[in-house]
Amino acid sequence: MSETNSCTVDVATLYIVPTPIGNLADITQRALDVLANVDLIAAEDTRHTSRLLTHFSISTRTFALHDHNEQQKADYLIEKLQAGTSIALVSDAGTPLISDPGYHLVNRCRQAGVKVVPLPGPCAVVTALSGAGLPSDRFSFEGFLPPKSKGRRDRFQALANDERTMIFYESPHRIMDSLADMLVVLGPERQVVLARELTKTYETIHGAPLGELVDWLGEDSNRTRGEMVLLVAGHRAEKEELPADALRTVTLLVKELPLKKASALAAEIHGVKKNALYKWGLANLD
Repeated sequence: MSETNSCTVDVATLYIVPTPIGNLADITQRALDVLANVDLIAAEDTRHTSRLLTHFSISTRTFALHDHNEQQKADYLIEKLQAGTSIALVSDAGTPLISDPGYHLVNRCRQAGVKVVPLPGPCAVVTALSGAGLPSDRFSFEGFLPPKSKGRRDRFQALANDERTMIFYESPHRIMDSLADMLVVLGPERQVVLARELTKTYETIHGAPLGELVDWLGEDSNRTRGEMVLLVAGHRAEKEELPADALRTVTLLVKELPLKKASALAAEIHGVKKNALYKWGLANLD
């Protein structure tokens, strides 16, 4: 059952606050309330965050917390939290910690027994996945691809047989090189969806077999601009075609034997996998 509560900010608490990935209207009322009422906002880029705060007439003081100073500043922020200060953690866009700063601070807060409250909200990974048309029951988020070709090919090779939908972030100036490496490892028929400029004016979600997607991007340089999410269909093993003779044999044997035994004997006779015959029998024989 859902609850409707007025937003109150607790002392000595770190709030994880997602911010819009493009469209400012996507920010939640709860996020605005937290940002307006905490004592301090730890921001990946205070200049970027100040524009967001100004837009919503929020005057809370900000503090810079980014990849280069997070580990050094974590103790300082934990001391403030333990003294009763309430702090909101934000990144430049989306949900903090998702390929953005915040892991070290949240980890240290947990170790120190400081209360951490995560808010739901915008995230490019989930936004792209929900509109991609690829299987979403199982997926893996792989973050940014390595900057060098060898690193990218090694990553794709390690994931080539993964059956989950795979999600990557990529930058405009590397997108074509990354897709070229993906093409070498995964081949032209693997289904890939490019989601760019999500929630913004020129939002594009385009899916195609990898070879066709590379050609499509090459037709117009505008298609390689903006923030990008790549979604790659998982590996699908080709179904083994069972010989008709093996199917006839197991059909006859199962009249006298349990299916498991009949499948094993038929598999030995015809040189096929007994598990494949057994599964076929479960689906097709009474």
